[in-house]
Amino acid sequence: MTLFVLLTIVSFLRTLFILVVVWYGFRLVSRYVLPHLMNKTMKNMQSRMEEQFRQQQRSQRSEGEVTLENNRNKNHPAKNSEGEYVDFEEVE
Repeated sequence: MTLFVLLTIVSFLRTLFILVVVWYGFRLVSRYVLPHLMNKTMKNMQSRMEEQFRQQQRSQRSEGEVTLENNRNKNHPAKNSEGEYVDFEEVE
């Protein structure tokens, strides 16, 4: 009978220890990891909203307005190429 009581107490203490470790692990994750993930998510959402705003601004330009937009992310081809020859026909 005493062995059974001892095993029950040990099992209870082990379960209690696991619960405490899980509780402090959750607090550690919620204090340090979640704010970092939230910050990263907010920056991603902000960049998406800025891109949507830019696209909306482009679509609201009046007809005939000329704008030049440079894409700095693209690699430009070699500058010393002469390009293609295009033969035009005269229209009378």
